[in-house]
Amino acid sequence: MRVLLVEDTTGLGEAVRDQIADDGHAIDWVQSLSFAEASVQTTAYDLVLLDLMLPDGHGLTFLRNLRAAGNTAPVIILTARDQVSDRIEGLNAGADDYLIKPFDLSELSARVAAVARRYRGNPNPVIRVGNLEVDLNDHRIRRHGQTVELTAREWAIFEGFIQRPGILLSRSQLEDRLYAFGAEIESNTIEVYVSRLRKKLGRDAIVTVRGMGYRLETHDQ
Repeated sequence: MRVLLVEDTTGLGEAVRDQIADDGHAIDWVQSLSFAEASVQTTAYDLVLLDLMLPDGHGLTFLRNLRAAGNTAPVIILTARDQVSDRIEGLNAGADDYLIKPFDLSELSARVAAVARRYRGNPNPVIRVGNLEVDLNDHRIRRHGQTVELTAREWAIFEGFIQRPGILLSRSQLEDRLYAFGAEIESNTIEVYVSRLRKKLGRDAIVTVRGMGYRLETHDQ
């Protein structure tokens, strides 16, 4: 997934950024609402992690504006405000979940995965695509009964395919899953990762459509 983190506390921001990246997601971290607003205008995010008390305003204002603009990306609020009334206000503003600081990073990962599953329309963490059995929670794959281990970046690419099995994904769509703002993008990066995935998942697991992109094969091989 491509994740936007809006958090002005440096230590917490770094910890959350590293955790989400280790989970295999691309993450952009901003520390103000103005940068958050600019980010959502230029990038389609799969998830927003939103602090409430930012130096240039309140996170709920950003959230309400996001929903008013028709943006349906799931939002998890991260805040020290622990009153029931605060949680109700956040959920009524359009948040999908509410996590109280301080929180365990493993719990954050679990909530991110749960929200992502709900938005995919499949609450089951284990799905089948072709001859692959995929555990969305543990990022584990079984092919013909054998476990296949993917690196974080290989998973980031693969996750894009399993979210849209059989649908063509362009090079730029796949690149967005790997790189945060400012990261250098090499010309053959996607080809390298697709090649690695084919070695692990089967030569015909990912089909190349010349000049257009790639798609995940949905039939058993």
